[in-house]
Amino acid sequence: MADGTGTPAEDARLAAPFRPRLARRVTLTVGVVFLALTVALVLAMPGLGPLDAAGFLLFGAAVAWFCWRQASVRAVPDETGLLVRNLLFTRHVTWAQIVSVRFGQGRAWVQLDLADGDTLAVMGVQRADGAFAEQEARRLATLVARRSATPRDD
Repeated sequence: MADGTGTPAEDARLAAPFRPRLARRVTLTVGVVFLALTVALVLAMPGLGPLDAAGFLLFGAAVAWFCWRQASVRAVPDETGLLVRNLLFTRHVTWAQIVSVRFGQGRAWVQLDLADGDTLAVMGVQRADGAFAEQEARRLATLVARRSATPRDD
C-alpha cells in the first residue's frame, strides 16, 4: 500500500489489520471453556434425553459462536478504504468517506466520523488495550490522513 509518503516498511506497518488484544484472548478462552463445560455437563447429567442434550449443546455452540465473533472483530485497510468487521455487521468505507478518527475519553472503541454525517464504531481498536489502543488509534488516524489527502486538501 505504498502511497509515496513513507518508506515501504512504514507503509506496510500502517496497512496492517487492526485487532484488539485483550478482548480477543478473553473471548476465545471463554468460548472454548464454555463449550467444553457444556459438553462435560451433558455427559455428566444422568437421564438427559436426546432433545435436552441437543438443546444444551446448541446453546453452548451459540455462546461459543458469539465469543468467536467477538474475537474476530477487526479493521482491515486496503487501497480503496477500510473494511470494518464489528460484532454483528461488516462494512467497507472508502478513504474519502472518512472525515475524522475519534478515540476520546469515555469511548470504548475508535469511532469514525463519515462524510454523510454518520459515525462508525471500529471495535478492532478497544480502550481495554490501554496504551496499545492509543497507539493503534494514532496509526489509524495517520493512515486515514495519508490515504484521504488530496493535492488541495482544504
